[in-house]
Amino acid sequence: MAAIHDLLAQIPDEDLRARLEQEINRLSKTKKFGLVFEEHLPECTPLYDIPVKRGSTVAKKAGVISEMYEVYSVKDGIATCYHKKTEEKEDILVDELVCVAQFGEPIYPYLKPIDSICNAPESELWHTLIEADNYHALQLLEYLYAGKVDCIYIDPPYNTGAKDWKYNNDYVDGVDAYRHSKWLSMMQKRLKLAKNLLNPQDSVLMVTIDEKEYLHLGCLLEEMFPDATMQMISSCINYTATARRNQFDRINEYIFILMIGDCQIFPQDDSKNFKQNDEVNWRSLRRQNSSNIRDEQHPNQFYPIYVDTRTNRIVKVGDSLPMDVDVKDVPAMNGCETVFPIRDNGKEMMWGLARDTFLERFEKGYVKVGKHTPNKPQKYVLSFLEKGVIEGISNGDVKITGRRSDGSVIAVYNSQRKVMPKTQWNFKSHDAREYGTYLLDNIIGEKRFSYPKSLYAVEDCLKYFTAEKKNALIVDFFAGSGTTLHAVNLMNAEDSGNRRCIIITNNEVSVAESTFLSEAGFQPGDDEWERLGVARYVTWPRTICSIKGKDINGHPIAGNYIGNDMPISDGLKANVIFFKLGFLDKTSVSLGRQLAPMFPVLWLKAGAHDVCPKFSNENAYMQIFPKNKFAILIDEKHFQEFDEEMKKHPEIQTVYIVTDSEAGYREMISGYGDKYTYQLYRDYLDNFRINTGR
Repeated sequence: MAAIHDLLAQIPDEDLRARLEQEINRLSKTKKFGLVFEEHLPECTPLYDIPVKRGSTVAKKAGVISEMYEVYSVKDGIATCYHKKTEEKEDILVDELVCVAQFGEPIYPYLKPIDSICNAPESELWHTLIEADNYHALQLLEYLYAGKVDCIYIDPPYNTGAKDWKYNNDYVDGVDAYRHSKWLSMMQKRLKLAKNLLNPQDSVLMVTIDEKEYLHLGCLLEEMFPDATMQMISSCINYTATARRNQFDRINEYIFILMIGDCQIFPQDDSKNFKQNDEVNWRSLRRQNSSNIRDEQHPNQFYPIYVDTRTNRIVKVGDSLPMDVDVKDVPAMNGCETVFPIRDNGKEMMWGLARDTFLERFEKGYVKVGKHTPNKPQKYVLSFLEKGVIEGISNGDVKITGRRSDGSVIAVYNSQRKVMPKTQWNFKSHDAREYGTYLLDNIIGEKRFSYPKSLYAVEDCLKYFTAEKKNALIVDFFAGSGTTLHAVNLMNAEDSGNRRCIIITNNEVSVAESTFLSEAGFQPGDDEWERLGVARYVTWPRTICSIKGKDINGHPIAGNYIGNDMPISDGLKANVIFFKLGFLDKTSVSLGRQLAPMFPVLWLKAGAHDVCPKFSNENAYMQIFPKNKFAILIDEKHFQEFDEEMKKHPEIQTVYIVTDSEAGYREMISGYGDKYTYQLYRDYLDNFRINTGR
């Protein structure tokens, strides 16, 4: 580049030189690695709860949301609008318009309580369902929990070419020339925010996908998370297979797993797929990899083992052989086969145990003699118990029930087996039809949602990373039918965990329901339309029913949870609050007129302890919530009284101070060094003004 700039300096025409420098700078920023796609496709969100007024950016409810207008005036229920692109004037009924938030605009979100369920009144743990466009909800979560999330599990739309997802409130189909760019742009914007949520020291991101976008998604994830350890799992989700015309029948999908920082995988019992008293696995004694050939560095792993051909018992273990000693020179024993680790092609390998270790395990019966192969270079198949199984024998997870004729132990799992997951998942409990569709239909009574995940597939994903993190914060911002929250509640019931879950879903209606509602004269935003949206028609009913143990008709849900035999009708001890994301006026917030609607946000930021409180006294100068572990000083003139109250409640962990004075704020929080403190409303307003336009 230096040589190019030297040549540029020799160009006398300043305008030409400047234009060339501009183009060279642009080219130098071209990606060296990663996907090339239309990254900045415009994205908009309808805001049905925002009133239409002069200056508003709006779209027609029944039209395309990217076709935007600016409202010039409103009179007698009619808005005079100008089209943003053509500038054509049009008079439109206010009831037919919806305000629009464009990507990159500052937004000031709040959470409007819709409903709640409390089935664990003794617990202060509350989960959260947020009905929203997930981009703006993620902006809110970034304000609340940046760097604090332990696990994100998402099942985004797969971009199959069918009408399975929307961009700018319009379905994306297979003939859309920008189909892949729209999908990647949508994912990239949300993954940027998700990355900021994850704990950089120890967290995990899991994303499911099928063959339509797995290559693009893998490249995008590798580009966005270069420091993460990434693996892709192939998971069988449909044992009956889905037929594809002139294609192989599909039975699987993929899961990208990105482990961040010191993230660990916790081996789990396979109780849903393997039963107690199954025999333990034995490992082949001969090393298999081509890198494990006989060499000078490992002489202790090449030695003769003598097996009596009559009894199939090991009778002697010879000394280790140096490299310069040929196996043909090793003396034989009468009535025995001399066994070396040799492949069928004659390649000399190594044993999986050094000689001394082998003798220790052989004496305890932890070595097994298998099939006699007199016509092969290795005359017997030998195997041994691995260290993890031996530890299981010591701690009681594995029991010895007898011995074979060769002296080896018969060992079975005394409790459920713990195994390290492999990259190919083929578990019956992960069948999406049996434990996704049928389970969901059994709960909400009819087919309301297509292709829900198996409850146990999601639970297993979460267990591998949060089994030992019983206070984990788990987020799913493509929540769909609510399987992730259901799985978290089931996990907590199984191990008395205290994991908290936040799920986000929009309230889109299905294609068929959209057609039916439109023909009946309803529009998005109408109560009849919203009632049939996924958040209110599927996610929330499933959440309530799974917690109560009763279907939507109030009947006990049949069956047991597999793996633990808990009756589904017993319900799950959990508390959940259902919010709808809305937007506040910046000026009203800065003037202190929006404290009441901000309460749920402040409650969440303080950890969502106990029932979300309400702002009950407009004239109060402070609000103290010991059970919720937060307090607010509303009028700084009363700081001394506030401070005295705070001394009575050491359990309070989060303090909000309403003040315009930075110096005054610093002075007031000087004695709260062990607590989280925030200056209102500056902390809130600055966050959403600065963190936009990404």
